Amino acid sequence: MTGQTRVDWPDSHWVACTPALEAAPPLTDAIETDAVVIGAGFTGLSTAWHLARAGVRTVLLEAQAPGWGASGRNNGQVIPTLTRPDPDDIEHRHGEAGARFVTLLRDSAQMLFDLVGEAGLEAEAEQTGWIQPVHTPGRMKIAERRVEQWGRRGAPVELLDAATVRTMTGSPVWHGGFTNRSGGHVNPLALARSLAAAARREGVQRFDGTPALSMGPRPGGWEVLTPMGRVHAHRLMLATHSYTDTFSSRLAPEIAREVVPVLSWQMATGVVPEAVRQRVIPGRQAVSDTHGDLYFMRYDARHRLVTGGALVVPAAGAARLRRRIGERLARVFPDLGRPTFDHVWNGYIGMTTDFMPRLHRLGEGAFAWVGCNGRGVALSIALGREFARALTGRPIDDLALPLTEPRPLPAHPVLRRVAPVRLLHFRALDNRELP
Repeated sequence: MTGQTRVDWPDSHWVACTPALEAAPPLTDAIETDAVVIGAGFTGLSTAWHLARAGVRTVLLEAQAPGWGASGRNNGQVIPTLTRPDPDDIEHRHGEAGARFVTLLRDSAQMLFDLVGEAGLEAEAEQTGWIQPVHTPGRMKIAERRVEQWGRRGAPVELLDAATVRTMTGSPVWHGGFTNRSGGHVNPLALARSLAAAARREGVQRFDGTPALSMGPRPGGWEVLTPMGRVHAHRLMLATHSYTDTFSSRLAPEIAREVVPVLSWQMATGVVPEAVRQRVIPGRQAVSDTHGDLYFMRYDARHRLVTGGALVVPAAGAARLRRRIGERLARVFPDLGRPTFDHVWNGYIGMTTDFMPRLHRLGEGAFAWVGCNGRGVALSIALGREFARALTGRPIDDLALPLTEPRPLPAHPVLRRVAPVRLLHFRALDNRELP
């Protein structure tokens, strides 16, 4: 029995510019291993790589191909924060585990860039920093609060006034903001494919075109059923995120119903001339501001501006976004003018009601997490390392894993259908000044 199956996602700019990955065969037999990881996105790939480096025999099951889902479809911004809550709130809610999680979050971008170097990954990685401009004067209080809280914890953050933001971005529309120098951006599909290749070199046994249909505890570990085979493993990591019920509604229904998958649109312009790049984000930082209907952008390695937007109604989305985001960029960056877009694509991001990820222990030797809330690139890589440590026997009290029990959202099918309408609420809030 399948869930919300969809395999016709539009090809992205990243597909067009990223070297192909050697395919792995599907699983067609019953096998045994030390650990099984379900999902070859950032979390699954990072977990599998770290497990293999620790000497753990690891099987990686992927329904399509590495990076097919959200990990290969996002903007590629490497941001070492959540959208919310802030560090003090996380620690208040989760105590010592929350404090360890905040430290992991603080270091998550650096961990990603370090992994790129250690594993020799070809990911078009640029650690140029991340800027969060604020779009109304009153929202400078948000930047001040975040700089104070992250600075108190040793993060490389700095408060920026309006003039500095204008110099750093080439835009007159923002009123200040802050920066974190550890951030940056990557080609996300290249990162996924390169990490998949690196994991295979470390001995990870990967099976593509092999969706996990169901999983459950068995004597001595866990069993995962696939269309043509099964895996028995001592340990298990579920890393399917917003696509948990895409190929089977039986896989982990409680976890699938913890998040609302929201369609996110990404776009890549034509090549921006060098003279314009010297004025528009000349430092090549990743930029994402304080709008609920987010303004975000970064350059890729070919000097295209990769940006995007959100829609309440997805019909004719590519054409509508070309017009609307083109007008937005021309207004935000007068030196850029109105650009053309060579690629428009989309994919799901997993949203939670409080913007906090959900991390779970499913039973003895099994873990999962969902709810990246649009900040999954750095966090997924970092949590992959942390879950690998848990799977190799490190005490939970030593790890940055604020674990909770799965709590499915009531009326989840209805929430999935009406979630895009919440964008209207965000737009209304964006037009209000904070007191």
